[in-house]
Amino acid sequence: LSEVEGSLVTLKVYNVLGNEIATLVNEEKQAGNYEVEFNSHSGTVRNLPSGIYFYTLTSGSFSQTKKMILLR
Repeated sequence: LSEVEGSLVTLKVYNVLGNEIATLVNEEKQAGNYEVEFNSHSGTVRNLPSGIYFYTLTSGSFSQTKKMILLR
C-alpha cells in the first residue's frame, strides 16, 4: 500500500479592497471533501457588513479565487 500524501491547504477571505478578513483553514490536509463554516459573528471576524467578499483556496500549486455574497 502506498501512503497518501497531503498538502498544505489555506482558505482565506478578503474584502473588495483586497484586505484579508479571515484565515479559515491553514493546515495539512489529505485529499478529500471538507466543509468550513464562515461565521461572521465569532472569532476574529466580527460584525461584517453585507456585501461582496472573495475567498482564495490554495493547495500545493493549485490556487482559485471566487466571489461570495454575505447577506444579513
